[in-house]
Amino acid sequence: MFRFFESLIDPYPQDEPRTPPNGLLAFLYHYSKPVLPLLAVMSVLTALVSIAEVVFFAYMGELVDWLGASERGAFFAEHGWELAGMALLIVVVFPLLVLAQSLIVHQGIFGNYPMIVRWLAHRYLLDQSLPFFQDEFAGRVSQKIMQTALAIRETVMKLMDVFVYVAVYFTGALFLLGRTELWLVAPLVVWLAGYMAIAVYFVPRLRRISKAQADARAQMTGRVVDSYTNIQTIKLFAHTLREQDYARGAMDGFMQTVYKQMRLVTKLTVCLQTLNSLLLVAIAGIAIFAWHQALISLGAIAVAIALVMRLRAMSDWILWEIAGLFENIGTVQDGINTLAQPKAIADTPEARELTTPHSEIRLEHVRFRYGNNGGGHSEPPVIDDLSLTIAPGERVGLVGRSGAGKSTLVNLLLRFYELESGRILIDGQDIAGVTQASLRRQIGLVTQDTSLLHRSIADNIAYGRPEASEADIIEAARRAHADGFIRGASDSKGRTGYAAHVGERGVKLSGGQRQRIAIARVLLKNAPILILDEATSALDSEIEAAIQEQLFALMEGKTVIAIAHRLSTIAMLDRLVVMDAGRIVETGSHEQLLRQDGIYAGLWRRQSGGFLGLDAQAGTSSGPHVMPTT
Repeated sequence: MFRFFESLIDPYPQDEPRTPPNGLLAFLYHYSKPVLPLLAVMSVLTALVSIAEVVFFAYMGELVDWLGASERGAFFAEHGWELAGMALLIVVVFPLLVLAQSLIVHQGIFGNYPMIVRWLAHRYLLDQSLPFFQDEFAGRVSQKIMQTALAIRETVMKLMDVFVYVAVYFTGALFLLGRTELWLVAPLVVWLAGYMAIAVYFVPRLRRISKAQADARAQMTGRVVDSYTNIQTIKLFAHTLREQDYARGAMDGFMQTVYKQMRLVTKLTVCLQTLNSLLLVAIAGIAIFAWHQALISLGAIAVAIALVMRLRAMSDWILWEIAGLFENIGTVQDGINTLAQPKAIADTPEARELTTPHSEIRLEHVRFRYGNNGGGHSEPPVIDDLSLTIAPGERVGLVGRSGAGKSTLVNLLLRFYELESGRILIDGQDIAGVTQASLRRQIGLVTQDTSLLHRSIADNIAYGRPEASEADIIEAARRAHADGFIRGASDSKGRTGYAAHVGERGVKLSGGQRQRIAIARVLLKNAPILILDEATSALDSEIEAAIQEQLFALMEGKTVIAIAHRLSTIAMLDRLVVMDAGRIVETGSHEQLLRQDGIYAGLWRRQSGGFLGLDAQAGTSSGPHVMPTT
């Protein structure tokens, strides 16, 4: 039975996630569509439960009157069927309604609903642009997903539950009291007006504080996660106390919202309890006076007092539900700011799969600057009117001082950023018109800053080709000279070898070990276009020399772009392209560039000095761009 209700909703809808709308109601509807049928059933069952409770109170009043008016000997003969009906309602009908409602709410909705939100939001954010994640704390983004998913569920369910329950229950209470003595309705109406006034005053204030609190909580989580993610850097610079202060700043901001919230809570509690006490005194006084004047029966007094006591209990619940509703609305509105951001880089509706029969790369008048998303020109161009053609199978080395634009060019080729002008073509296909996934499948990349997933070594290598066999994974590791240290790897859970986990971002491995796993991953991927951005920078000379052989073997038949500050590692490539200030200033083979005695020749001569930096004799760049060569 439980499994049936748990499977009424698929928590992992396969529809392609779209950009969520910015409006609150539209945002709630966007994530609630799969759950709407069950939410409607929940509302009907809630209404039936409310009606059953009101009918129960009516029975209680009738029972008091029967007991007062009937002879004991004839009581069961006169009212036996009514008592049996009351027992049936209490023992059978009401529990069945509660069971049905609980199955719908707890099995059908409660777990599946927020998981739908998490699933769709996570899939959408995975397709967000690289700058989106560079501008946010990873912990803050994940916190927003978790908070918003729960807040959407609570907002919608509280809204429907409270509205239906209050509407049915309060209407029933008015009817029961009004049919016995019209004056009993007056205190209830006055109480309702006071109750609404309390809600109007306190709820918006709680909502504003809750929204600020949700943002402060996410900021606090982001700072804490940032410290843990960069724990090695913190310990290296002995800045534990500095990080404590950094986290405490966010914690203090969060606590200020808590203090403000709790002050309102105290005021709200006192006002509500005072109002409820006045209601009880007013209803009891009027009921007793009406009984004294023989206007109502004892049963009516019992119903009136019981309903008031029930309303007193409900009023706390209702107001806190409303406060919780607006608290969750504040959290949802805060989540909208993150989750509803449109994708900065998105596939066009007519985007097609990239095909690479030859793997020719052509850049035509490419221009790009950072910080130009809003159309402003706050930063100078990093790439300025650059044109370059790389023939199929050609191996090209990019050379230039730090900041010349080499790595930016690689990021543009991968379409991590959009061009300001110009275009990039692969085999005549503009990369802006192909799917990003197909583009990146055709490119293998090894960077100097290798980040691994907190999974097994085998999983990290197989990321290059998920369908690869175990033998293929081991062969790629062997070719990357990683098999030796992998065999001896282990983790805290007793996993060894290729099953050992590498820690967050691969922190359990040395830089050289991470680099070799990254190289193995690209060897396994075997894409037709290969990009090496300081691919061997973290390796010692002996391992580098051994891996170079594998890399040169891997280059066969591929179009290659290689970036290296150690010019000796790329001197044997087919062509070298020298960049400076976002432009191509020299191009040719190693020997040709030495004969030109320009920037490249100056950089080559300075290799023996241990760095690749500013050469006053051979360039026009300004600023001390110093880059270690070892």
